Amino acid sequence: MRRAGRWDEALACAAPADRAEILVDRHWWQLDDPAEAHEAVAELASSDPVRSGYLDAQLRYVRLLFARSPQADDASRARNAFAAATADLRLAGWATFWLGVLAENIDRKSDEATVAYHRAQDRAVAQGDALLESYTARHIGAHLLKERRDEGLRLLRRSYHLRATLGARPQTAAAALALALELRVGPEADQLRETASLTARDLRLTWLLDALSPCPPPA
Repeated sequence: MRRAGRWDEALACAAPADRAEILVDRHWWQLDDPAEAHEAVAELASSDPVRSGYLDAQLRYVRLLFARSPQADDASRARNAFAAATADLRLAGWATFWLGVLAENIDRKSDEATVAYHRAQDRAVAQGDALLESYTARHIGAHLLKERRDEGLRLLRRSYHLRATLGARPQTAAAALALALELRVGPEADQLRETASLTARDLRLTWLLDALSPCPPPA
């Protein structure tokens, strides 16, 4: 249910240890009030401090990325928590990926991000984690578009198809828009945009809806 973007239903049958993860995921996509997610993450700290720190780092990244009242130490604390989580086999691949997006989007260190994405991709393939592989394909593909456009587009398509196969609706919508933005104007790009738009409206994917909004005309 979580992969389908049905977070409220997932919460209704979630074990206490999974509740924080679902709430953080919902906040990432919907940018709703984070109070419930913060509370659940704090409650997890005593029983699973590494996982709690990893989820707290995601909340801090959201504050930074979307300028939602970020705190001065958000970047450093997120970086430290993701780094600590790379030593945990449950979280290592994903934590490495999050270090990459933090490096790219907050620290503006593209080369460092690329290294992290490739490391996360290696873990994803080794562990058979297709969802993580879809994330690394999306970001590695975006980096390749300028110099090896065909390879970049191939990876964007792979990301889209992996997510669709997994039934990961929010992620599939985001991948559809990312691919559409790189294609020539035409039926395929239009269909991908429509797919992204329908899912974003249905699941109330706040930042994706914003990305789909038409740009205002120049003054």
